Formats: sequence, structure tokens, C-alpha cells
Amino acid sequence: MEKKVLVETSARHIHLTADAVEILYGKGAELTVKKMLSQPGQFASGNDKITLVGPKGTLAVSVLGPVRKANQVELSYTDARTLGLKDVPVRESGDLAGTPGLKMVGPAGEIELDEGVIIAKRHVHLHTKDAEAFGVKDKQIVSVKLDTARPVIFEDVVCRVSDSYALAMHIDTDECNAAGAFGTVYGEILV
Repeated sequence: MEKKVLVETSARHIHLTADAVEILYGKGAELTVKKMLSQPGQFASGNDKITLVGPKGTLAVSVLGPVRKANQVELSYTDARTLGLKDVPVRESGDLAGTPGLKMVGPAGEIELDEGVIIAKRHVHLHTKDAEAFGVKDKQIVSVKLDTARPVIFEDVVCRVSDSYALAMHIDTDECNAAGAFGTVYGEILV
């Protein structure tokens, strides 16, 4: 069975706590939906972008919702270099202990994060039924082959399995550019 998965580029973004939303956007503020994303319940916020401030530069980034239990900034290596951040680790979402921090500036306030900046580990979201059909399990590491103008096999791709996920692979903008993964691109999971 061919194990094809839609490959999506996850550009730099941040996830915020409810408290952070109020600090950055003002008392009583909530995230608004600009566009629903491929993962059920996830959305790009219509709220103003947040400015990230690092030792060497700034970047405006979008906020994804809904709110989370911890603030998390997801960058590419290029973004980290632009900001002057060093030693930003490649991590799975939510694995924030010991990561660098930075300043986030919104229209109503700012927050100095002590930690929370990561380069997201490339991953495939799979609904439980997809995982069964593909013969993979949660946290399993696989490779994914992309047949683009610049064919590549991404190794060290973590499978994330849940009844609340929709089938899609996420790579960052550096990985997208290196693979020429523009437009609608599918990858084949190699187990």
C-alpha cells in the first residue's frame, strides 16, 4: 500500500496562553478566527501579528489558536538567525524545558519569555484510522519521500497519532524551500 500524505509548510508562528493574549492584546481580548487550518479546531488568528524581539532583530509573526497551556514560538533556523538566537533546539511541540526565550510585543503590552522558542521537529499528524492503515504508531520515527523538482527524503519524522488529527505532514519554511515543496505536494511515508 502506498502511504501518501499531504505535505504542508508551517511558517513561523506562536501559540499563546489566555493570560498572554490579554497582556499582548488588552484586557478581555480573545483570539479571533481568520482561517481554519487543516488540523481540526486549529486556526490562524485574525488578531494583529506579534513582534518577536531577539538580540539582533525583529520578526512579525502570526498567532495560531486556540489558546494553549504554555506560550510557544516556532521558528525556522533562518528565523532564529535573523533574531540572533543561538542554540534553538529542534523539538516536538510542547517540549519547551531548557529552550531559549525572547520578547513578544503586541499592540497592548509585551512579555519577556524565559523559554519557549523551538524549531519544530518535522512530523506527520495521523488520525488513529490512518495510522492503523499505514502500520505506524504514535511517536514512531519514519522517513518521508517527496517527489518534487528537488526530490528529497526527510528522515527523523515523528508520527503523531490521535483521534483528533487529520492526515498531514508539517515541515518548516527552510525545509520547504530546500525541497521545492511548493503548491500541493504529497509525500510517501517510508516505514
